[in-house]
Amino acid sequence: MSAVPRTDPLVLRDDSAGICTLTMNRPQQMNLLTSEMLLALQAAFEDISNDKQVRVVILAAAGKGFCAGHDLKELRALKDRPKIEQLFGQCSRMMQAITALPQPVIARVQGAAAAAGCQLVAQCDLAVASEAARFTTPGVTWGFFCSTPGVAVGRNVSRKRAMEMLLTGDLVDAHKALEWGLVNRVVAAASLEEETQKLARQIAEKPPATTAAGKRAFYQQMDLGIAKAYDLASQVISSSFAHAEGRAGMDAFIDKRPPPK
Repeated sequence: MSAVPRTDPLVLRDDSAGICTLTMNRPQQMNLLTSEMLLALQAAFEDISNDKQVRVVILAAAGKGFCAGHDLKELRALKDRPKIEQLFGQCSRMMQAITALPQPVIARVQGAAAAAGCQLVAQCDLAVASEAARFTTPGVTWGFFCSTPGVAVGRNVSRKRAMEMLLTGDLVDAHKALEWGLVNRVVAAASLEEETQKLARQIAEKPPATTAAGKRAFYQQMDLGIAKAYDLASQVISSSFAHAEGRAGMDAFIDKRPPPK
């Protein structure tokens, strides 16, 4: 595999027959969306956007979990709201780069996708999940409402379902995620890579210019307000993490203590 330039790659890239597979490569950290991971993903998407050989992108992850969201230790260390807002602005730009990409992006979800990890699945154009996959937006439990994940999740599932996820933080299993519209297909764990490839090949066979124009038009008419939505949500979630409740929740989460009441 080639990779985003780095001695120890955060994101691996593999190109084959018009299909580019990007793999988040921090399995021991549940592929957390650290500032470095966000930069690596952004760089990869920018490279792909100008690559005429790539017709479809698969976004995958190493290890048992897909993505556990942001690194709370990094957020706790930032302390000041402007610095926290800067990180969430960076994340929002990366998320919107997926939508702006000419090529369709398929999330290949093998395990847990939490908070911004769930947002990442929702932001992709399509998603294929293993039966072992689980989805959650648990921030509210710890004192920092998952506002930015709500932007993407709320554009995939109904408002009532989105609010249920955001207000309870409950785990949603793969079959319920399919029923709610968060993913397109649920397959056996052993078939996940094969089934995702099959879907990617089906799309890769379509005319690329038509596909790119169709994707662009779809989001233009569906999400005219997404940039403003992300600006608002980034401010809200940054305020939440800078607030005493959010900081107490981060401390409890990192220290493996129950959430504060």
